[in-house]
Amino acid sequence: MGEFSIWHILIVGVAVIVLFGRGKVSNIMGEFGRGISAFKKGIRDTNDEAALPPAEPREAQAAQTTRNEG
Repeated sequence: MGEFSIWHILIVGVAVIVLFGRGKVSNIMGEFGRGISAFKKGIRDTNDEAALPPAEPREAQAAQTTRNEG
């Protein structure tokens, strides 16, 4: 009890395919894959933003441009 053999996994797999059909299972797996890809892209974007230097406040930028012009 508590041990899963290859036969248990195969029976569950066949039952899932019979209940949902091949098309439905492939659609679910496709959506799962797109979700993982979107998650990885979000993590990558977050890491890229963290690597950027912090933005200066607008007042500091305005003061710097007036010093450069004058």
